[in-house]
Amino acid sequence: MSPGTCWVRTSVALLLLCLPHLSACSGLPRMNVPRDPLTAEEHVALGTAYEAQGLKDLAAREFQAALEQRKDYPPALISLGNLSFDAGALAEAEDYYRRVLAADSSQPSANNNLAMVYLQRGERLGEAERLALTALEHGGPLKPYVLETLANIYFRQGRHREVKEALDEAEALAPSSNTILRARLIKTRQELTQH
Repeated sequence: MSPGTCWVRTSVALLLLCLPHLSACSGLPRMNVPRDPLTAEEHVALGTAYEAQGLKDLAAREFQAALEQRKDYPPALISLGNLSFDAGALAEAEDYYRRVLAADSSQPSANNNLAMVYLQRGERLGEAERLALTALEHGGPLKPYVLETLANIYFRQGRHREVKEALDEAEALAPSSNTILRARLIKTRQELTQH
């Protein structure tokens, strides 16, 4: 055995003996894994801001980051469901809304939005009505939106009197500044008068 080989073996043996004690040495650099500085709530707020600017990929990334911190965080799940719904990925949207409802079956946004998934597909309209009525019970400021959902469900079912009643109530509750909702209510009413 050459003297160099003996030195290498001795050095490796010493290193292995000292290895458990090396972490106590303050002169060695530590590997720090950066902690996410944002809370789940802050990720959702940032995602919502991105979404308002039309930056849907960045919004989705923020909503996912919120879920990494809080696995079943309803605002993140609903927001991801809404992005999926807008993209036409109805099965994915349904999955997100169902995750929310598994934790809280009375959650108004998830109930209304799942009803919208069924309405968009033109299926399970009885279930869509039940979901919308549950959302209506707990809706608060969502009430005019839920009434619009109900009006469209009733329209698909041919229940014209109920459509008119839901539209009347939705128009009475809809903020005058919400031109998008008001335009949709007017459109539904026009479709009703054409039938």
